[in-house]
Amino acid sequence: MAAHVERAEDIRTAKVHAGKVHAGKVHAGKTPAGKTPAAKIAPAALLPGLALTAGIAGLGFALRQLPMVGVLSPMILAIMIGIGFHNLIGTPARAKPGVTFAMRRILRAAIVLLGLQLTAAQVAEVGATGLAVIALTLIATFLFTTWLGRLMGVERGLAQLIAAGTSICGASAVIATNTVTRAHDEDVAYAVACVTVFGSVAMFLYPLLPVVLGLSPHAYGLWAGASIHEIAQVVAAAYQGGPAAGEFGTIAKLSRVMLLAPMVIALGLMAARQARSRGEDAGRARPPMPWFVLGFLAMVALNSVVTMPAEMKAALVLATTFMLSMALAAMGLETDIAKLRAKGVRPFLLGFAAFVFIALFSLALVKMTA
Repeated sequence: MAAHVERAEDIRTAKVHAGKVHAGKVHAGKTPAGKTPAAKIAPAALLPGLALTAGIAGLGFALRQLPMVGVLSPMILAIMIGIGFHNLIGTPARAKPGVTFAMRRILRAAIVLLGLQLTAAQVAEVGATGLAVIALTLIATFLFTTWLGRLMGVERGLAQLIAAGTSICGASAVIATNTVTRAHDEDVAYAVACVTVFGSVAMFLYPLLPVVLGLSPHAYGLWAGASIHEIAQVVAAAYQGGPAAGEFGTIAKLSRVMLLAPMVIALGLMAARQARSRGEDAGRARPPMPWFVLGFLAMVALNSVVTMPAEMKAALVLATTFMLSMALAAMGLETDIAKLRAKGVRPFLLGFAAFVFIALFSLALVKMTA
C-alpha cells in the first residue's frame, strides 16, 4: 500500500514538473496577453514586397501611355493590377512584410509629401466664398453618404471610406481615412473602385454641361474642383472649359485636399468615442493621432514660405504619386475578389448616390454664390 501511494506521489510530482516546464516555454515564447511579440523585421525581408509593389506602380505609369488608358491615374491602375496579380497568381509569402510596409509607412510618407502640392496663397485665391462652397459640400456629402449607408445596410467602415473618397480627394482620401477607420482591405478596394468609376463618369460628363447650365469659366472650375473625385480627373475635366476654368478648378481641388487633415483627425476622435461607448479598453478607446496628417500640414506651411525650383517640385509630385501607387498596389495584393463580390451591389449604389449628391449640392451652391 505504501509503495502504491509513493508511486502515485511520484507520478503527480512528474506531472507538476512537466506542467511548469511547459508553462515556462509558453511564457518565454509569448507575451502575457498570449500574443507572440512582434519580431523586428530585417530590412532585407522588406525587399521582395517593396520590389513587387514598386514594379506594379511602374507598370501603372507605363500603361498610362496607351490610348484611352491615360485618363486613369497610376494609383487606380496600380490597385487594379495588384488585385489581378493576387487573385490570378497569388501574393508570395516572402513579399508580405514589404507589402505591409508599403501599405503603412510608404502611404503615410506619401501623404506628408502631398502637402508640398499646396500653398496658403493658392487657398487664398479661392476666396472665402469658394472655400465655403468647398467646405459645405464636403461636410454635407460625407454626412449624407454615411447616413444613407446606414439606411442601406452598408458596413460603417466601408460607408465612411466611400464618403471620404467622394467628398475629399478620391483614392488618396480612401487610404488616408482607413488609417483611423481600420476597415478591411476589400473595403478599401471597393471604395477605390466606386470613386474611380463615378469620378471618371464626371470627368467625361462635366465638360458637356457649362453652356447648358450657364456657368462662367470661374464657376465651372469651382464646381469641378468642389465635386469631382480625383485631382487628375478634375484637371482633365476643368481644362475642357478653358485655361481659366482649368487653373481655378485645380486650385479649388487642392484647397479641398487640404481639408483631408481635419477630416481624418475628426474621424479618429469619432472612432475613439464609439470605442468608449462600447466599453472597450482605454488603449482602443484612445483617439488615434494620425501624425502623418500633421506632417501634411507642415509641408503646406513649408511650401507656402519656401519657393522650390520648378524641377524639384515636379520631381516631388512624381515621387508622391509613385509612392501612393505603391501603397494602392499593396492593397490590391491583399484584396480577395471573392470577398469583394460578397459585399454585394449596395455599396456601389451608395457610391452612385454620393456622386449624384455631391454634383447637385455643389452646383446649387455655385449657382447661389455666382
